[in-house]
Amino acid sequence: MTTNVSAVTEELLLLPWADHASLLEGATEGLQVAIYDGRDEPPASVLDLVTFYVPPYMGTAEALGLMRRMPSLRIVQTLTAGVDSVWADLPDGVALYNAAGVHDASTAELAVGLAIASLRHLDDFSRAQALGEWRHGRFDSLADKCVMILGYGHVGEAVDRRLAGFDVDVVRVARTARTSREGDVVHGVDELPALLPSVDVVIVIVPQTPETIGMVDAEFLSRMRPGALLVNVARGPVVVTDDLVAALREGRVRAALDVTDPEPLPPGHPLWSAPGVLISPHVGGNTSAFLPRAHRLVAAQVRRWCSGEPLENAMDRPRP
Repeated sequence: MTTNVSAVTEELLLLPWADHASLLEGATEGLQVAIYDGRDEPPASVLDLVTFYVPPYMGTAEALGLMRRMPSLRIVQTLTAGVDSVWADLPDGVALYNAAGVHDASTAELAVGLAIASLRHLDDFSRAQALGEWRHGRFDSLADKCVMILGYGHVGEAVDRRLAGFDVDVVRVARTARTSREGDVVHGVDELPALLPSVDVVIVIVPQTPETIGMVDAEFLSRMRPGALLVNVARGPVVVTDDLVAALREGRVRAALDVTDPEPLPPGHPLWSAPGVLISPHVGGNTSAFLPRAHRLVAAQVRRWCSGEPLENAMDRPRP
C-alpha cells in the first residue's frame, strides 16, 4: 500500500493501480491518491480520509469490509457490473456506482463462445484429443437456432450484436416489456413460461437480485425445449444448482456455465460430472478487453467528481 503524496490531507482517492497517473490519463493530477491492491491493508490514517474508493477487481470480503472503516467515504466505484456482494458492507449514505459497459464485450463474447462450444461439442473434442481419439460426427450448429437473451441490459444488447452474423432468431427478455433502441420487441419476464418452449438456447445475463435468485429452477428447466442449452454468464445463484443437476442427469437440457453456486465449484461437486455440461471458472469479464475499459470509466468518473458533475451508473440499494 503506497501513496503518491508525502502527507495525505483533505479528500482522498483510494485506487487499486500504482500507475494511475498514466492509466487514467492524468485524471488524478493534483489529487490526493493512495493505492490499495487488496494485499497489504491500508493504515488507519489513510482509511480515515478516503472519500472516493475503487475496490480491487473482484474484491475480497476484506477489501469490501474496509468500507465500514472509512468515516469520510462518499463514493464507491466498483470494477464489476454486478454489485450484489457490495451492499452488505456499504455504509448508509454512500453512493455506489457500478462498471456497466466495462465487461460488455468480454462477457458477450464468452456467452456466444460457450454456446458454440457446447453445441459443437468442443469440450468433448478436447477430452478426446488428450486420449488420442478421433470422434468424427455430426453435431448441432448455432445457425438456425432460436436464442433467448434473458436479461436485455447492456450485456444483453452486446450479446445480441454478436449474434447478428450467426443466422439465428433472437428472443429478447427483460424485467418489463418494451421496444429496444433498434425497434425490436423486448418481452417482459412474465412471458417466460410461454416463450421457453420455443427456444433452443437460453443465455442468462440478468443481475443478481432478490427477484432473480433461483429464477432458473425445476419449473423453468421443465419448460425448456427438450435438449435445449442453458448458458449462464450472470451469477451462480440465479440457477438452482440441484434442479439443474437433476435436469442434466435426466438428459432434458444441456448447460454451459461461467458461474456456479457454490463458487468456486469444489472438487467432487455433482456439476463437475453431470452429463452435457461445460464449465468455465467465472472468466466472462476478466480478459484483455477489461482493463482499458475500466481505466476509461474510472478516469471519466473522477473527472466528473472533480467538476461537480453527477457520476454515471448510480445503483439503488435493494429493498429489504
